[in-house]
Amino acid sequence: MTVENLEQYLAQYPNPVRALRDLEYPSLYQLPGLRPEWSNWRSEQTLWHKSAALLDQSHHMAGLLLSGPDALKFLNDFGVNNFASFAPNSAKQFVGLNAEGWFVGDAILAQHEPGHFEFMGEPGVLNWLEYQIQSGDYDVEYERWHNSIRRGGAPGREWRYEIQGPAALQVLEVAIGGPVPETKFFHIAEFTIAGKPVRAIRHGMAGQPGFEMFGPWDDGPIVREALMKAGEPLGMQMAGSVAYFTLIESGWIGHPLPAVYTSESTKGYREWLPARNLFSLGGSFDSENIEDHYSSPDELGYGRLVTDNHDFLGRDALKQRGPGKKKKVTLVWDKDDFGSIFTGLLDREEKLPPQYLEVSSSARYSFYQHDAIFDGDKQIGFATHAAYIAPLRAFISLAMIDEEYATPGTEVTQLWGDSLKIPRSQIEPHRQVPVRVTVAPAPYSDFARETYRHY
Repeated sequence: MTVENLEQYLAQYPNPVRALRDLEYPSLYQLPGLRPEWSNWRSEQTLWHKSAALLDQSHHMAGLLLSGPDALKFLNDFGVNNFASFAPNSAKQFVGLNAEGWFVGDAILAQHEPGHFEFMGEPGVLNWLEYQIQSGDYDVEYERWHNSIRRGGAPGREWRYEIQGPAALQVLEVAIGGPVPETKFFHIAEFTIAGKPVRAIRHGMAGQPGFEMFGPWDDGPIVREALMKAGEPLGMQMAGSVAYFTLIESGWIGHPLPAVYTSESTKGYREWLPARNLFSLGGSFDSENIEDHYSSPDELGYGRLVTDNHDFLGRDALKQRGPGKKKKVTLVWDKDDFGSIFTGLLDREEKLPPQYLEVSSSARYSFYQHDAIFDGDKQIGFATHAAYIAPLRAFISLAMIDEEYATPGTEVTQLWGDSLKIPRSQIEPHRQVPVRVTVAPAPYSDFARETYRHY
């Protein structure tokens, strides 16, 4: 059978978990046109703590422009957010659900001119929205563009850079030759750099002061050169994709599994979604019920975004189910248990070594990385991906665990090593290793937690 869409692919397997665990995982930081490192990823991580880092987001992010008489109605139908006071030159973290109230995806949503909206982010939720436009009865116009993997390295529609770190504002002031227009959190400033028009959203992926800037593709190299010239005396340097994909200090879980694999309400989407959009599932959390891998918006930290002033897809189901039972936290790995994984790789007395732990990027071996978290024998949640944060001398995970264990300082256990019940071709034979982890807040960054939205 020729597999053309998600529904046909799933039909070959006993359940969706098996189907997703059978997929290969292409590395996120090996993208056409994007350098993994400019100096070394440890020093590049330090940039957004000490000075500033310039991060190139032009290659992994996709986009969708939306306008027309029904554009705002469409947003209200499929977004949990409050759009009543959504003004031009502002942005939101758009969150979409399925009909059962489970998380499907999120993206940055900006309104430039009145009634002209732009979604920016990973392809997942943009696919979902494009399907809803095509299958619904909306008087809208839209334009969709893809990331560099789908483009094959060809030029895109927009360049997109992010400046992160305590010197970010100073760099921009030098680059534009004057004060940066006063801009509230998640609002948009407009200015010129090297004679080129630039729009900038004030927010930060690293949980540090920052701006996400964008403009026409051909202007990108000129703007980047001007930014680097402005930032060099202040210590700013480029940071590559390896450092970028360790940005978990801010508490943002970048790739939650979308809840589209089981419900009859999402069957039309599964039949529409091309098979090239399939992504792998892995980790020690080995439930073969895919719905155990789903998340609610509040479990992901998006509860504050859910509004009650309009009807949206999944609203009634979400209200009936009530708040999620899990809370997003940071888990800090015990240094001795962390070290034992590496000494175990050299232990010839053991029949099998631990699974290799990648430190030179985020420690993930699947697009959706789910590692089981335990209190004793009781499974209390799962971690997503983990990363070493060199400036903090810490190895951390982001996780969603039962709320009763979410108090900072609580010690629980993360099981390192892929599921032994469901083998994966990309994972070497190994033994699983329990790692003591200590609960910490998410965001882990003090600045992100205490100052970020008010900076």
